[in-house]
Amino acid sequence: MHRVYLAFILLSVPASTAVLAHSGTDQEEKACTPDVHRFCRKLMDQGDFTILGCLKENRAKLSVACRDVLVSHGQ
Repeated sequence: MHRVYLAFILLSVPASTAVLAHSGTDQEEKACTPDVHRFCRKLMDQGDFTILGCLKENRAKLSVACRDVLVSHGQ
């Protein structure tokens, strides 16, 4: 679950400030958590950018709510 949270940090702020702040909401995290577990579970130990990349690669299969989160954060 920790990796899911870190992935949302990356979705929430520019990459250069990702470790300094988190502006994503709990609702946004909840929207994508099931999709991360479904499509990216095997990659969760490979870093946050890998998880984000996995979500983007599986965009067509993601829930509408998770796709909306990606779009709202410019992903």
